[in-house]
Amino acid sequence: MFNPTQEDVRRFFCRCYAKHRAGQPMEALEIIASEWIDQHPEYHADLADADAAAARVYDGQDGRENPFLHLSMHLSISEQCSIDQPRGIRQAVELLAARRGSLLEAHHEAMECLGRMMWEAQRAGRPPDGDAYVDCVQRRATRE
Repeated sequence: MFNPTQEDVRRFFCRCYAKHRAGQPMEALEIIASEWIDQHPEYHADLADADAAAARVYDGQDGRENPFLHLSMHLSISEQCSIDQPRGIRQAVELLAARRGSLLEAHHEAMECLGRMMWEAQRAGRPPDGDAYVDCVQRRATRE
């Protein structure tokens, strides 16, 4: 089982950014990560210095979100959609993307559902409810 540390995750995204900028060959996951990084130029300064990124504390005190958490959620949703796990998430995200006219916006809305599912599971001390997560994304996709 792969269980990266916070520093591992941050260095992974910084490495993806550096490799993409240098035009170096990348593995499949690095390519997907770099595509999401491209969608978030506001994070490029954070990704340009791996040592600073590894040391920085993202606690929201400065009004900024954690770019590494955000990008990790994009990767998680991309992986969930690629294997349709939880079942129905691919269709729900695709429908939401079609409704919003943007996969980026669909991911951002799905992130709210994913974050809520994880928070509720942690608060209740139970496993994440994949059905509730998919339902949340589907509701967003079907409302105007």
